Amino acid sequence: MKIGILSDTHKKSKLSQKVINHLIKNGAEFLIHAGDIGEPEILEQLKKSGLKYIAVYGNNDAPLVAHHNRYNLVQEPYYFKLSGVKFKLMHLPFYMSPDADIVIFGHTHIFECDFKNNTLFLNPGEACARNKPLAEWAMLDITEKGYNVTYYNKNTKNGDLNESHFFFERTL
Repeated sequence: MKIGILSDTHKKSKLSQKVINHLIKNGAEFLIHAGDIGEPEILEQLKKSGLKYIAVYGNNDAPLVAHHNRYNLVQEPYYFKLSGVKFKLMHLPFYMSPDADIVIFGHTHIFECDFKNNTLFLNPGEACARNKPLAEWAMLDITEKGYNVTYYNKNTKNGDLNESHFFFERTL
């Protein structure tokens, strides 16, 4: 199963739509937003993507509470399963214990992909290109053998798109 992951869009709806479009074009079957969404418009983009999705509140998302019932918004830490894999989704990296197969978080605006104690810790970086001239996101492909992570970053100044690949073997 291919899961598109983005975080920290911070009201940058044009960038978030480009990220969502890229993930769909590359086969995403499910979308995860790891918080600091910023605008109901970005929640609407997730909803209109045609894919199932989940989004967690970030520390800047209090105004989105008014839209809670219209969108698939959850509070952190939020546990769920996809393809028989247990996920923990949060924005703030405060619950970093390995109590799920995959821990997805945001907030730091820094891409992180680390495999410790048979748990994948994944932060897709900042989709908003606020702290650097890069919009960042990730694709997680869950297979029987392991986790394939593709990290994407697009330079907002020259348009160059780069990707890096990581593989982690699953122990069942």
